[in-house]
Amino acid sequence: MSAEKPTPGAPRGVLIVDLGTQYAQLIARRVRECSVWCEIAPPALALERARQMDLGGVILSGGPASVYAPDAPAIPAGILELGVPVLGICYGMQWMTRHLGGSVEPASKREFGRTSVEVVRSAGTFDGITGHTVVWMSHGDHVTRIPAGFEVQARSENCEFAAVGDPQRRLYGLQFHPEVTHTVRGAEVLDNFLHRVCELGAEWTPDSIVERQIERIRAQVGDDGEIVLGLSGGVDSSVAAVILKEAVGDRLHCIFVDNGLLREGERDQVDETFRGHFQVDLTVVDAKKRFLDALAGVTDPEQKRKIIGREFVEVFKVEAKRFRRAHFLGQGTLYPDVIESVAAHGGNTAVIKSHHNVGGLPKDLNMGLVEPLRELFKDEVRAIGRRLGLPPAIVDRQPFPGPGLAVRILGEVSEEHVRLARAADAITTQEIEKAGAHVGLWQYFAVLLPVNSVGVMGDGRTYEKCCALRIVTSEDGMTADWALLPQDLLARISSRIINEVRGINRVVLDISSKPPATIEWE
Repeated sequence: MSAEKPTPGAPRGVLIVDLGTQYAQLIARRVRECSVWCEIAPPALALERARQMDLGGVILSGGPASVYAPDAPAIPAGILELGVPVLGICYGMQWMTRHLGGSVEPASKREFGRTSVEVVRSAGTFDGITGHTVVWMSHGDHVTRIPAGFEVQARSENCEFAAVGDPQRRLYGLQFHPEVTHTVRGAEVLDNFLHRVCELGAEWTPDSIVERQIERIRAQVGDDGEIVLGLSGGVDSSVAAVILKEAVGDRLHCIFVDNGLLREGERDQVDETFRGHFQVDLTVVDAKKRFLDALAGVTDPEQKRKIIGREFVEVFKVEAKRFRRAHFLGQGTLYPDVIESVAAHGGNTAVIKSHHNVGGLPKDLNMGLVEPLRELFKDEVRAIGRRLGLPPAIVDRQPFPGPGLAVRILGEVSEEHVRLARAADAITTQEIEKAGAHVGLWQYFAVLLPVNSVGVMGDGRTYEKCCALRIVTSEDGMTADWALLPQDLLARISSRIINEVRGINRVVLDISSKPPATIEWE
C-alpha cells in the first residue's frame, strides 16, 4: 500500500464497496457522521480505488442478490488481502464468510424488520454493548457455518450468526443493517469498527473539509486563475461561493440570474449577503421576461427543466464572457444530485429527473469545472456553511429546486401563476417558521395545481385555483416521509392563503412519502 499514491488531500479513511444496496450512500453518511472520510466504489473498481486511497478499512455493503446465484456481484478476493480491517454488512458478510470457507443457504424463516439480538461477545464491533438490543434485519439467506478463526458476537432467535468476527484478521460481519436508524445502537457498532478496530482518527470535520477543498481549488485553478459561479442563493451555491472566495479571493465572480421564478425576497437577500457581508464581486441579471417567454405554453415538467437550464446557460454565457480571464466555472453540485441524475458508480439506478447543474458544460463555454461540494451530503454542506459564517437564513434554509417555482406550478408557467405560487409559498414558510414548527422538517412549501374548484366567499361563488401543502421530513432527500403539523397551524396557513392570495380558494395537504412519490411534484 505504501507504494500507491493516495487521493490528493484526502485523509485516511474507508472504502465502501457498493454491492447493489439501496443504502450505500446512507452507509457513507453514517461513516462521515463518525468524522471519518470514505469513498464508494463498485466491485469492479474497488481494488483500484483502495490502492489510490490512504486506506484504513473496507466496508462491504448489503445487496439484493444471493451469494450463490450465477449473477451475484463478483467481489475481488484481493479486497480481503489489503491488510486493513473489513466489515461485511448483510450480503457483504455472507460473501466474506462463504469466500473464507463458511456456508450460506436460504433461510427457512426469513427476517425482515426490527429484530431483537443477544450480544454474545462484547468486543470488536460490539465493544461496550451488552445484553439484548434491537436491530434491522432484511435477509432471505443466512450463514449456516462460519469459517475457521471466526466467533459469534450476536445471535437472534432465527439467526445463529447475526454478527461474527475474526479479531486476529480484523474481519467482522453483521447480518443486520447498522446504518439505518431502526438499529438502535447501529451508530455505536459503526463507531467501534471505525475508531477501535480500524483505529482511525476523527479527521473528517467541517474545518478539514474546507481546508481540503481550498487546497484542491488552488491546485486546480493556479495562482492567477479566475472562477465564475452561478449563484442561486440556496444553501449549496452559497456555501460553494464562500469556499471559492476563501480559495481565490477577488478572482471569484458571481452571477445571480433572476429568472422570475424565485421565492419572495430572495434577490434582495442574496445581494445583501454576498455583495454586502462577504464583499463578493456579484452581478445581478434581471432575466424574468426571457424565462417566462420561453416557458409560455409549456406544461411538461421535464421540458420546463430543460428550457430553464438552457436559458440559464445562455444568459450565463453572455455574462461570463465579460470576465475574459475566468477559465473556470464553479457549481454547487451535491452528491445526491449526481446519484439521482445519472447511474451512480456505473449501476442500474434509474434517472428520476434531470438536474440543471449536473452533466457537464456546453462545449462552446470552454471552461473547466470546479465543484467543491460534489462529494458532500446536504448536512455536511450546512455544517460547513455555519463554520464559514453564513447567516442562519441561508444555512438553515430548506432546499429549493434549481428550476425554482416553475416545478411547483403544475401546468403552464405564467406571470399570474408565479404570483399565486410565490405568495402561497411565502405564507406557508412564514407561518411554519413563526410557530417554530420548521425544526426537524426537510422542506415545507406550497404547490399550485392546474385545478379550479368552486368556492364560496361571502355570498358569492368563486371558481379559482387550488394549492397543495408539501411538508416532509428527511435526512438527505433520498427518501422522505410526510409530516403532519398541528391542526391549528394548518388552519392558519389555509386561512391566510385563501384570504390573502386572490385566485386561490382551496388548500389541500399532500400525504405521500418518497418513494413512491418525489418530494417536489415535478
